[in-house]
Amino acid sequence: MRKAVLYAVLALPAAASEDIPDQYPGSPLYSKPVEVIPHVWSAIGATAPPTYENTGHNNNLSFIVTGDGVVVVNGGAAYLLAEALHAEIQAITDQPVKLVINENGQGHAMLGNAYWADQGVPIVAHVDAAEAFEEYGAQIIEDMRRYNRDKAEATYLAPPTETFEDAYIIEMGAFRIEVLYLGPAHSPGDVSVWLPDQSLVIAGDMAFHERMLPIFEDTITAEWLETWDTEFEALGATYVIPGHGHPTNMDQVRRYTKDYLVYLRGMVGAHLEAGGDLAEAYYVDQSPYAHLDTFEELATKNAGRVYEQMEFE
Repeated sequence: MRKAVLYAVLALPAAASEDIPDQYPGSPLYSKPVEVIPHVWSAIGATAPPTYENTGHNNNLSFIVTGDGVVVVNGGAAYLLAEALHAEIQAITDQPVKLVINENGQGHAMLGNAYWADQGVPIVAHVDAAEAFEEYGAQIIEDMRRYNRDKAEATYLAPPTETFEDAYIIEMGAFRIEVLYLGPAHSPGDVSVWLPDQSLVIAGDMAFHERMLPIFEDTITAEWLETWDTEFEALGATYVIPGHGHPTNMDQVRRYTKDYLVYLRGMVGAHLEAGGDLAEAYYVDQSPYAHLDTFEELATKNAGRVYEQMEFE
């Protein structure tokens, strides 16, 4: 009953707004960690772009208290954020952090590795995420320094200490933790952390909720949809902690991830069939998703990138 009640509270869609600059004054974290199900916690990030006010905490920083140590999912966007998350963990348990998992090679997943590396904690990521961070890390950290200014202090580039290709399995305490590369998705090396005994997936950027997903130059939407249909849905998760947005369920993340991609590809496809060009493609109708945070920043960019992909499919 406790789990069901807590889950219902966390799933309320009104809880997120990109208009709130900080929900946890006094901490670099955007919000205080909440217990999603017993022993699985997440500090929910802002549903806005990274800013000085939110310290770049605009993704979800999760951790699992296994009974024999703590597993952290995501390094965070800065040394300061990882340090703040560790303080919250230490207030909850005296179990040591034994592993950090990077959900991909983006800054908000890996820049906080610097703190965990200084603590001597092993860090694991998919090989493609590690390669992306190695290639683009210098630009990623400079981008973070621009918005975070003094809050970027102490952050340096710390790559994962271990990589894998398909799956990385952890048996720790009362938990079996499966770090899974399910296939191409939002960015290179995206992984999901699956807890089969708890039917909970820490989805990473496989799944979005409450904010519009961004489509990057290397985001191949057709492949993301194939990964979703063949691998992610097959998990049959009851609980989903998405990469962005509050913990919820499969119906919600499907609505704002898979269904959005299908919708946008359908609109752009119809535009292509009518002989429409790129300049007009930016403005295909995306009004069913206009209520999502970051819509204004991302909708036109997403449409343009889908047009460029589908033009040659």
